[in-house]
Amino acid sequence: MPDMLPPGAARPTILVVEDEASLLTLLRYNLEKQGFHVEEAADGQEALLRIAEAKPDLVLLDWMLPALSGLEVCRQIRRRPATRDLPVIMVTARTEDQDSVRALDIGADDYITKPFAMEGLMARIRALLRRSGTVAAKGTLAWRDLAMDQDAHRVTRAGRALHLGPTEYRLLEFFLQHPGRVFSREQLLDAVWGRDIHVEPRTVDVHIRRLRKAINGPGAMDVIRTVRSAGYALDVEAA
Repeated sequence: MPDMLPPGAARPTILVVEDEASLLTLLRYNLEKQGFHVEEAADGQEALLRIAEAKPDLVLLDWMLPALSGLEVCRQIRRRPATRDLPVIMVTARTEDQDSVRALDIGADDYITKPFAMEGLMARIRALLRRSGTVAAKGTLAWRDLAMDQDAHRVTRAGRALHLGPTEYRLLEFFLQHPGRVFSREQLLDAVWGRDIHVEPRTVDVHIRRLRKAINGPGAMDVIRTVRSAGYALDVEAA
């Protein structure tokens, strides 16, 4: 795997929340090899304390933890204003489709099932960090009453500040770059998640639902149009 970070670049901090010591050691070794700074927590309570003390750049969160489950940790991360946008990848041994959808519904940005290839995990981490990072000198995207300040990483609708997770932000950014155009789930997966990431198409539906909830306030028109058998567009239904 190529190193992610060029010489002299800031090292993103990954908090690994895992109670299996051998897996924790393996993850630390591979993450540090890729240039990340690694913090550890063996249970959910310790994870929340570490996040409160020093917010990491991403949390790699095991589902099955002693005392406090990974789902509850993720739920509390999303409830707190200071961490509601913190990228979270859920790691789980559960293979049922409804479990992965449940993790996304709780607020995870991505999930990966044990056992997993380390290359795949690193690709997901890199992709999520790219989506959550602030890129300088991009300017502003706007459509109708939606505005995205890409430099400040802020989104508003009719002047109201919107709080989006990293994946929802990147989805909206892509839609704002192509208003009115219909994209299939596969096209959105390639554009937002990346071609090197294997994600189920239903993942798009979960994040579209979360994006709708974030941008469509009380009485506001739904600006994400669902086109049956085709996909989604930043658009409104014809009168």
